[in-house]
Amino acid sequence: MAPLAVALVGFLGVAGGTQASARHLPARHHAAVVSVFATGLNNPRGLTFGPHGNLYVAEGGLGGSHSTVGQCPQAHGAAAPYTGSSHSRVRGGRISKISPAGVVTTVVNALPSSQTTPATGSLVSGVSSVAFIGHQLYALLSGAGCSHGVPKIPNGVIRVGRDGTWRLIANLSAFQKTHPVAHPDPEDFTPDGTWYSMIAIGGALYPMDSNHGELDRVTPSGQTSRVIDISASQGHVVPTALVHCGATYIANLGVFDATDRAGDEHVWQLTGHGTLKVRATGVEKVLGLAFRHGKLYALEMSTTAGAPAPATGAIVRVKAHGAPQTVVSGLTLPTGMTVGPDGAFYVSERGFGFGAGAGQILRIQP
Repeated sequence: MAPLAVALVGFLGVAGGTQASARHLPARHHAAVVSVFATGLNNPRGLTFGPHGNLYVAEGGLGGSHSTVGQCPQAHGAAAPYTGSSHSRVRGGRISKISPAGVVTTVVNALPSSQTTPATGSLVSGVSSVAFIGHQLYALLSGAGCSHGVPKIPNGVIRVGRDGTWRLIANLSAFQKTHPVAHPDPEDFTPDGTWYSMIAIGGALYPMDSNHGELDRVTPSGQTSRVIDISASQGHVVPTALVHCGATYIANLGVFDATDRAGDEHVWQLTGHGTLKVRATGVEKVLGLAFRHGKLYALEMSTTAGAPAPATGAIVRVKAHGAPQTVVSGLTLPTGMTVGPDGAFYVSERGFGFGAGAGQILRIQP
C-alpha cells in the first residue's frame, strides 16, 4: 500500500459519509484566529510564498482513468493499480497563485494526476510541492510515472515558465530505479515513489520521497544526487515534512498499523555528517514543518493513533524537551503549511479525499 494513500483508507471508511459535517466541527483555537484565505482548490498540498508576496499552492488534481496494467511494473498493495491522466485541463494537477487579497489564479494546469483504486477511496496524487530559487518557480510531480497510469511523464522536478509552460529538469522515477534505497518496504512500494515535500537551499532543490524514504538534491541544471537514505537508519517511517533553518529538519507520517501509538512520530535534524539526530518526539502524523520567530512548528494531519480521525488535525510547537504545545486543533485533513510575510500560518486543508473545488487555504494567526 502506498503511504498517504491506502494509509488513509481507514479515515475514509469512517469519515466518508461525514466529511461535510466534520468540517464544521469547532476548531479549538488556542489563542489563535483562524480564517479561510482561499477556496476552490483540488486536493491542495505544499505551498510557499513567492518573491512578490503571492502564495503558490501545489494541487494534486482529480486523478484519472488511464491504466498501464501490463505495460510496466505496478505499485504494491491495495492501492494498486493506479489510474492516471497526463494532460487533462479538467482533472489534472495544477499550481495556483493566491494574491494577498485571496484572489486565486492558475499558474499552470493539465499536469499529471493519478488516483488509487476505488476500493481505497480513489485518493489523488499530482503536484505535491512548490519552491522558488530566486524568482524561478519549481514544482515536484508525485502523481506521474508509468506505475501511476502516466506512462510518458515520470515523477520529477519541473521548471515552470512565466507563460504557464513547464519543463522536466530531473527524472526522479529513473533516479530511483538506478539508486535504490537500502530498506524499501515490500508491501508498501511504488516504482515511481511518492514524492511529497521539496525545499530550496542555497541554489539547489531538495525533494523527499515518503515511499522509498530518501532525500535527494537537484540542481537547476537537473543533476541529481542522494543526500540521505532515511530507510537505512530508520526503516519505513514515511518521511513527509521538510524545512531548513540553519539546519535541515525532517518529520514523518508513520504507518497506520496495529503498532501505531499516538505521538510516536519524530522530528530529526540532519547533521553535517549526513546522519539523523532526534530533535523532538511526541508528534503525530506530520505533513508539514515551519519555523516562526525561530521556533519550530509541526502540522499534524491527525492527532489520533491508527487511522486518521475527522477534524483532529493540529499545529503544534515542537520542543526539544517536553510535550508539543498546541497552537490550533480541529483541522480537517491539513496537508501543507508555511509562514507568511505577516507572520501567520497558511495551511492547505481538505487535502485528501474531497471532491472538486473542496480544498481551501486557512490563515491562522497565533
